[in-house]
Amino acid sequence: MLGDKDLISVQQARILAENASEVRKRLAVLPQEALDAMVEAMADAVESQAQSLAVMSREESGCGAWQDKLLKNLFVCRRVRQSLRGMCCVGRLDGCDPPDTAAAGVYEVGVPLGVIVALCPAFGPVSTTVYKALLAIKSGNAIIFSLHPRTIDTMRRVLDIMIAAGQAHGMPEGAISYLDVVSRSGTEELMRHREVSLILITGVLGMFEAARTCGKPLIYGGTGNGPAFIERSADIPRAVCDIIASKSFDNGLAPSAEQCVIVDGCVEGQVRKAFQDHGAHFMTAAEAAALCNVLYYPDGRRHRDMMGQPAALLAQKAGFAIPAGAKVLVAERKYVTRDDPYTRELLSPVLAYYVEPDWLHACEKCIELLLQERHAQTLTIHSRDENVIRQFALKKPVARLLVNTGAAFGGMGLTTNITPAMTQGSGIAGYGITSDNISPMNLIYRRIVGYGVRTLAHIEELAAQAAPEGAQGAPVPEDAFELLRRVLRDALARTPQAG
Repeated sequence: MLGDKDLISVQQARILAENASEVRKRLAVLPQEALDAMVEAMADAVESQAQSLAVMSREESGCGAWQDKLLKNLFVCRRVRQSLRGMCCVGRLDGCDPPDTAAAGVYEVGVPLGVIVALCPAFGPVSTTVYKALLAIKSGNAIIFSLHPRTIDTMRRVLDIMIAAGQAHGMPEGAISYLDVVSRSGTEELMRHREVSLILITGVLGMFEAARTCGKPLIYGGTGNGPAFIERSADIPRAVCDIIASKSFDNGLAPSAEQCVIVDGCVEGQVRKAFQDHGAHFMTAAEAAALCNVLYYPDGRRHRDMMGQPAALLAQKAGFAIPAGAKVLVAERKYVTRDDPYTRELLSPVLAYYVEPDWLHACEKCIELLLQERHAQTLTIHSRDENVIRQFALKKPVARLLVNTGAAFGGMGLTTNITPAMTQGSGIAGYGITSDNISPMNLIYRRIVGYGVRTLAHIEELAAQAAPEGAQGAPVPEDAFELLRRVLRDALARTPQAG
């Protein structure tokens, strides 16, 4: 039976969805320039408070590092915002207005989807929320957030900042809104509402099934067990530095960060030494087992309070000491098994470590790991052998292959030219409808506009070409519809029948 909080949350969800349905009609007729002005104002407002919001999110969530959260906040307010400038999302997508009908005779028009429901993770309550709001307004959509229970105050604060800034620049009231009374019942009611056109979830796997059964298009960005392979031709010191920096960033919470490392056997000694020199602690079997008890309950559920904690604290909780300055804990493994916790996504500065005799065996190990939880979205390879890189690109069941970069930074588009994004789709593994780095172009319909460039005389030409041999002199019917029917009948008569 629903309690009072649930009933209030459900009712608020209905009201928000109905209001957003009206607002999205007003947004849909605004020109791109007006939407862009709102986006710029919101990004400016958040950027001016990026550090205080980073500290607030760390204190409320209890995970990650505020300095790294600040970097993510600035990445969205600067790099993502920059990538949106000049992008046409509504109206004619090639930017030509009025249309030049004398050119190709066909063009695309962007049409907003309508009302979007967004869920954001506790480990990215500012950067992911700002990112989704910017994308929604840029593409002319209304967006409703369901606040994460662990970061309600932070998300409320950043949304209030954006709402005030956007409305000061003409954004209709209700274009950005949020479910203030948070309950699972309210969130599910919001996702199921008839006025909602799309559900956009990042890192909240617990709501995936509920979202999937709503019958709405779903974009899901998760983590999964993303591997990194260090191949024998790699620049080993650089590869190890990249992996350590990536995995320790925000204490392992970045969605595309490495979860395990596979090492080419002939360079394993060099790789191990490089890891040790750059801040990795290789755990004994007893230490690795003790750490499992810190990260997971006996029934396999995750200890949420241990997510995004620094390596030193994890080791202390597990009862062993690590060298001063160690940033990442490494657990050596031989096999991929379903009951091994180290084959799961490790939202901590912890890496599983495998050694394989060559790149072919490493290739198979990567596939095993990717299929283990079936929602990994990123694979990284460190190599200077273009043939090996090509083979990995052709054969791996992932949305993105990163080459010679830290996965946390490459996946979000900081150290690569991939679309800058805080949501990296997991569609290739069946989690959502797309595997893209999500941009405003994922939040619109593309409507094709085609001008007539050939007259009905073209049908006569087709009829003449389709006429049976010896029948070229037959009179051509004057009725265009009868002519078209005859062309189709003749074409069908010439098509071999199946069976």
